[in-house]
Amino acid sequence: MQPKKKVNINTAAQRRLQQELQRKRMQKIMWITGSCIVVLVILLLVIKPSSNEKSSDFAYENLPVIGDTNAPVKIVEFGDYKCPACQGFSQSFKPQIVKDYVDKGIVSFYYMNYLIISPEADSNTAALAAQAVYHQNNEEFWKYYHVLYDNQGNEQTEWATPEYLVELARQANLDIDYDKLAKDIADKTYQKEVDEHMKIAQSLNIRSTPTLYINGQKLDGDGSYESLTKAVDDAVASANAIKEEK
Repeated sequence: MQPKKKVNINTAAQRRLQQELQRKRMQKIMWITGSCIVVLVILLLVIKPSSNEKSSDFAYENLPVIGDTNAPVKIVEFGDYKCPACQGFSQSFKPQIVKDYVDKGIVSFYYMNYLIISPEADSNTAALAAQAVYHQNNEEFWKYYHVLYDNQGNEQTEWATPEYLVELARQANLDIDYDKLAKDIADKTYQKEVDEHMKIAQSLNIRSTPTLYINGQKLDGDGSYESLTKAVDDAVASANAIKEEK
């Protein structure tokens, strides 16, 4: 039988050794855990989209508008006069928005050009014509907006010629100078404005038309009028909350 004292010494040494090994294991685990947390935080910062990724402050004062410019909600439509989906929007959703919100002073509605069908051809020509009408008469612009969409030709054909665009304005009896309209189209007077609209749309990574922005936030939804009204109602609530805070 071994001396009792010797057994105690060995047991104490083993205990100290086990404690030291346990301490080192814990340090390693803590180091690995800490490293994982740091990596996770970095990934979240890199991968997570910025909260204002799809937000924009538009120069509303330079855009065609219908409704009270002091309305709590501002909607911007990006469209192409040759886009069939935009035609559908102009004939269904747009009149409903005017009835439900614009006429009640809740929404002001704006338009910007984003050319996706034939940006180097008559999509651009139609945009130039519409901008020329806008600079003569903002109210007549909205009549022309509907005239262009209601008389939209096949997207595969180059139908929006300067002559036809002026003739549409005449047929609609717009209160503008038709000769000036023809000259502005020919001279591309407002090409820089159209190009600026395109630049803004591209910077926002817009991929289709029509695309709507509500108080600077892109509308994401299922494409239904219900999703649009919900977004508008939420924007109204937010605007009212901010107003109350002030």
